[in-house]
Amino acid sequence: MKKTTLSLALMSVALPITSYADELLSMQKDPNEWVMSAGNYANHRYSELTDINKENVKDLNMAWSFSTGVLRGHEGNSLVIGDTLYIHTPFPNIVYALDLNNDGAIKWKYEPKQNYDDTVPVMCCDVINRGLAYGDGKIFLNQADTTLVALDAKTGAEVWSDKRDDPKVGATNTGVAHVFKDKIVVGISGGEFGVRGYVQTYDLNGKSLYKAYSTGPDAEMLVDPEKTTSMLKPIGKDSSLKTWQGDQWKIGGGTTWGWYSYDPDLNLFYYGTGNPSTWNPLQRPGDNKWTMSLFARDLDTGMAKWVYQMTPHDEWDYDGVNEVILADQKVKGKMRKTAVHFDRNGFGYTMDRASGELLVANKFDPSVNWANSVNLKTGLPDRNKQYSPEYNGEDTSTTGICPAAHGAKDQQPAAYSPKTGLFYVPTNHICMDLEPFQVEYLAGQPYVGAEVNMFPAEKDNMGNFIAWDAREGKIVWSDKERFSVWSGALATAGDVVFYGTLEGYLKAVDAQTGRELWRFKTPSGIVGNVNTYKHDGKQYIAVLSGIGGWAGIGMTNNLEKDTDGLGAVGAYKSLSSWTSLGGVLSVFSL
Repeated sequence: MKKTTLSLALMSVALPITSYADELLSMQKDPNEWVMSAGNYANHRYSELTDINKENVKDLNMAWSFSTGVLRGHEGNSLVIGDTLYIHTPFPNIVYALDLNNDGAIKWKYEPKQNYDDTVPVMCCDVINRGLAYGDGKIFLNQADTTLVALDAKTGAEVWSDKRDDPKVGATNTGVAHVFKDKIVVGISGGEFGVRGYVQTYDLNGKSLYKAYSTGPDAEMLVDPEKTTSMLKPIGKDSSLKTWQGDQWKIGGGTTWGWYSYDPDLNLFYYGTGNPSTWNPLQRPGDNKWTMSLFARDLDTGMAKWVYQMTPHDEWDYDGVNEVILADQKVKGKMRKTAVHFDRNGFGYTMDRASGELLVANKFDPSVNWANSVNLKTGLPDRNKQYSPEYNGEDTSTTGICPAAHGAKDQQPAAYSPKTGLFYVPTNHICMDLEPFQVEYLAGQPYVGAEVNMFPAEKDNMGNFIAWDAREGKIVWSDKERFSVWSGALATAGDVVFYGTLEGYLKAVDAQTGRELWRFKTPSGIVGNVNTYKHDGKQYIAVLSGIGGWAGIGMTNNLEKDTDGLGAVGAYKSLSSWTSLGGVLSVFSL
């Protein structure tokens, strides 16, 4: 680790660590700002602002825009703190601080020095970065090469940094850092390279506190065989080791590049783990715990309170990393502290976030066919052998599997409105053929072992934007889209929900009915997330556009073969007729 010394002036006004939690808790309650990726600890992506509402949203116009100068996939969203908007780019992970008092003029710019040849070739599914975090007067950047950097929020000067892993073995970073209370929590990417997943926690001064792995011995996973539960029962000794053959868990995947949430009252943070390595299920017998799982961990110690595996022994790359949204709702006549998760496997899960009890598990996309249902008593999916690559065997193509490896929803985060009680979910409506084959592990080389071909579940309908009732597990309304909806959603107290499309449209719809109220074509396809803020008495809507990510990898990497891009190229081949590469922050107001 390297550190730079803070100036005496900054040190003299620094707050004690014990006050940081109070600072962030109060800041996220101010709807004029947007102080963390999802707006609040609970991952709501919801704003109390009402200046823009369903009566006047039709009058939205472009207020200003900013080019990032990078032509790759722009996932994530801006932060707004005081009179400054902070924005990031894909690799090389440039950070800009823009002056809201001066038409978005650049206050400062930070461009890290990263080794392109070591890092970019081992980044799966484009060189995206999902954003920034704030805490203790610092902006935290989780770089592609796994370096976590703290920047002075006022000047952009580097305060400290720590390079925590090695791209030469396939370990990279695409996920955002999360600041909860007085800690920073980060994950790791690289499941397609046999990287063993983990979460790592730092204090705000850069000291590493603990690391908790997704697979392996109990002590390394920070689980207690008697106190950590799954489906309300103790997981028992060696719960992971018993579900792998030999030492396969050491290259077992379960990476952790998604969105995290935090409940300050329970002091638990929540996240999901990704696919097991390799994609060929016949090479890794067993349930492969705890890949494809949701964890609830104590923030101070890292110890897991509960864990639940959505897709034991994954055969389809249905990563479990998607966000966990926290909401207090009445389920089956009883008020619950819920954790709601829309999994790649196509099931929407409602759980009790205190105990880990599974309350609801229903399909949120009608095409899902790999499993018929989920048993609420055992937590196990009822699999359909027809769509099982393991059952059909190696070097055999299993056809018509729904959803595709992209899942019924990938990283694109949903929003929750406490006003309507509904979740607003950007989804994929795609299927695939998958053929597994033998693959050998070599550090730093792809460890996939499957050929995939993706295609629309229905003609001219590869995605839907839906409203979901997690109390009953049902779709309330659904808006069809030509392509997958790869943008994150924003819900507002003005009864408007915003999302972006791969063609580049930013759309506003009625929160109750889904009726489209407004649209605007941005310069490039939208894989970023929508957020909002208020400055100088006016509400603004902001979104990053810049086609890329897994859905747009054919365009960013000039790929042409249908099975390239882990199967995505064929499915999204017509996307180039609708948009082109870009990198722009677009800001709108009345």
